[in-house]
Amino acid sequence: MTRPHRRMTMPLTRRSFMAGTGAAAASLAIPARLAFAENPAGVRLHGISAFGELGYGADFTHFNYVNPDAPKGGTFSFLPPNWYYNQNYQTFNTLNTFILRGDAPPRMELCFDELMVRAIDEPDALYCHLAEWVESSEDRNVWRFGIRPQARFHDGTPVTSRDVVFSFLTLKESGHPTISTTLRDLTEAVALDEMTAEIRFSGEQSAQSILSAANIRVLSAVYYDTHDFNSGSLDVPLSSGPYRPGRFEPGKFIDFERVEDYWARDLPTARGLDNFDALRLEFFAERQAGFEAFKKGDIVYREEFTSKTWALEYNFPAINDGRVVKTTFPSEKRPIMQAWAINQRRPKFADIRVREAINLCFDFEWTNEKIFYGAYTRSQSLFQRSEFVASGMPDEAELALLEPLRDQVPAAAFGAAVMQPVSDGSGRDRQLLRRAVKLLNDAGWTRQGTVLEKNGERLNVEVMIRSPVFERLLSGFVENMRRIGINASIRLVDPAQFQLRLDEFDFDMVGYSVSFNATPTAESLRTMFAPQTANRPGSMNLPGVDDPVYEQLLDNVEAAQNRTDLITAMRVIDRVNRARMDWIPNWYSSNHRVAFWDMFGFKDPKPDYEWPVERLWWLDQEKAIKIGKA
Repeated sequence: MTRPHRRMTMPLTRRSFMAGTGAAAASLAIPARLAFAENPAGVRLHGISAFGELGYGADFTHFNYVNPDAPKGGTFSFLPPNWYYNQNYQTFNTLNTFILRGDAPPRMELCFDELMVRAIDEPDALYCHLAEWVESSEDRNVWRFGIRPQARFHDGTPVTSRDVVFSFLTLKESGHPTISTTLRDLTEAVALDEMTAEIRFSGEQSAQSILSAANIRVLSAVYYDTHDFNSGSLDVPLSSGPYRPGRFEPGKFIDFERVEDYWARDLPTARGLDNFDALRLEFFAERQAGFEAFKKGDIVYREEFTSKTWALEYNFPAINDGRVVKTTFPSEKRPIMQAWAINQRRPKFADIRVREAINLCFDFEWTNEKIFYGAYTRSQSLFQRSEFVASGMPDEAELALLEPLRDQVPAAAFGAAVMQPVSDGSGRDRQLLRRAVKLLNDAGWTRQGTVLEKNGERLNVEVMIRSPVFERLLSGFVENMRRIGINASIRLVDPAQFQLRLDEFDFDMVGYSVSFNATPTAESLRTMFAPQTANRPGSMNLPGVDDPVYEQLLDNVEAAQNRTDLITAMRVIDRVNRARMDWIPNWYSSNHRVAFWDMFGFKDPKPDYEWPVERLWWLDQEKAIKIGKA
């Protein structure tokens, strides 16, 4: 079946500046063996890594997961499997993707360059891109970036330190909450000269904050001298990245055109990437319509999230004669979360017993067999498929972080990690439903006729969805809630309204999916857990978690000095969330289900930590001719 609403987090660290003239002139050729924690202060580096070694030396020519000689050309038409910020895969009405207002098309971020880019075959490494070098103060509170002299916006004007400073300050002040939250501890951004920018942190940031900051997109200060940054307009913004918007029709399609004279095309961070002349995104209110477009060849690549379609409907002529390939690729080695968010801003859901009772009504075993065709696995954790999943009893290191919170978290956090209920697979497990009834009765809800009431209020639960396909998926869940007296219903809303209601927290319950970085930062987690984001429109704190205990848990992530510390801190967050039932995990897939018209080349195996197919693959002209798609 189809996944719930899915939005990926963006790649989401302490300390007076000691670089003198000699240090500033130091060689860029820092040995790759230097981990971020060992990087010398005041020395110009080509890359940084939070933990462990850099995989690429200063003389690297391209990333290992690309084909540096890949041909350029062709159009890649696809339905995006992930998106960022205010982006919407079903419609769009603005080209400003960096604010909360409006719905932008996915992949607008590809129009903008970053100071440093991620190596997606490493868990936590960044390499200089717009920046030619980066250096830090000894205490890691101050970072300097030297802008490459050849960096250009699409109108030919140079990218300067003014643009970098403008971007940091504007995105912190007015950017989408998923960006501004990651810049919480940024205190200043200054231009030291035309091509050198400096950013300064408060000293409260985590050791990994720089991984988020150096990864932001750089905007044109000159462009926004005459354009309102907060405008949700369809004006094409000035940018410097490998693509720029071409033809588009709001809500229907957009073509991103490859920039032929892209200033960075020969950099090691860009070689072999962005091989298609155009990326074409089609927008459909319903995924079945997108599937029909794929069958006709109007869409040439599709990741399938509807298990019924995958199991029963890939039997059309192009599949049977080999023009379309149906296959799977392994998932990335990074944590994913797919979960229910039950809105605790509404008093009836603030009681954990109510949330637990609702969860007991979801029969995963029946759903997986009857609806999912066995395609999914039960989620237990917010950080599934990663080393951050808590299991069994907490170890000594986890207990050391939990013990100071004993009076603030449920006792269950100190026992074996909370697991999701297992049903008898009947679709209406009487034992689980009886447990749900008892929990609701204990919470003060009593049966009045056919529904539960408390102080004259009915226990209503409306599950918000954005596509009709979820109605079939949720029908058994809703029916079980009704059986025990919950007045449950499903509310289908249009894509723009769905996003608006999410941003304004106007819902009872909704499904949500997130893919984290392999090295999550406290900054990236705050938007989901920190009390200050509970009522901040547009944050990802959909359950409305408003408990200071999470500040301490996030402080543990900030304080991590090595990967072992980070694993411990993340597992403690996982234990506490599962005990509190703030986010309630539901299901996940262990691979990518993919179909594509057989006209592409790509390197195998795929990179471990991210898989942007539209940037990595290329058009194979011979294959395209063979299947009549040249």
